[in-house]
Amino acid sequence: MGHPLPLTPDGTLLLRVGFEIAYDCPQPTPMILALNIHYSRSGDLVQPDLLITRPAVAAQSYRDLFGNWCSRIVAPAGKFVLTADALVRDAGLVDTQAPWAQQVPVEHLPEETLVFLLGSRYCETDQLAEIAWKHFGNGPTGWQRVQAICDFVHQHIEFGYHHARRTRTAWEAYNEGQGVCRDFAHLAIAFCRCMNIPARYCTGYLGDIRIPPIPGPMDFAGWFEAYLGDRWYTFDARNNTPRIGRVLMARGRDACDVALTSTFGPNMLERFTVWAEEVVPSQ
Repeated sequence: MGHPLPLTPDGTLLLRVGFEIAYDCPQPTPMILALNIHYSRSGDLVQPDLLITRPAVAAQSYRDLFGNWCSRIVAPAGKFVLTADALVRDAGLVDTQAPWAQQVPVEHLPEETLVFLLGSRYCETDQLAEIAWKHFGNGPTGWQRVQAICDFVHQHIEFGYHHARRTRTAWEAYNEGQGVCRDFAHLAIAFCRCMNIPARYCTGYLGDIRIPPIPGPMDFAGWFEAYLGDRWYTFDARNNTPRIGRVLMARGRDACDVALTSTFGPNMLERFTVWAEEVVPSQ
């Protein structure tokens, strides 16, 4: 690792995160956007992630069934740009590790976690159940079982941006052995659910904070959370190592629930740029 950047005066990190997404729409096109930072990080916003559109359009905001902030707009015909740029204060801690966390019997799980045991659009538990029990049924439970799932998925799937396919499911990722971060997350989520561990998909920013730069273009990241003991814990089958500087945007059953943009009409994506970097505090 290189020499670490200084912390802010209160001992935290300062992260700059944002995006610019450009469309060309042949006609006015309704859109649903899940592009805001998750409400659980609202107290960390030094500069809010205000959604700016060019040209300016009216936006209606609401919370979806999973508590994510969403916006409804109608993009005008022609060139249309969405952008946001935020400063986020971060504790600078790696993902929480709790190897003692126990798996909760299904009959004792909180009701709000039960939906995350079920199959979903990208996580076919019915097709993967036999495989999951074969690989993980005789091993440890709890945290160690989830980590064993992450280890398997990390080794089983070859990462590459050229492997990206937005329709790939967990079953297909398992059989094809290739994908991007969302495919790693979907397969790990499906295996966890097969083993009776609630798991939910997460999307957000994850820059190369305090690690050597990772080759490849910056993009939004996909990881997952598993419910163990009495809380949700972060896991990342793609990187498979604790990281610093995750900034959550949305959670759901899988990527279908947290689509960053859902468009209802013909359009062409012309530009897609994401940034997530540490800011050197002024002296």
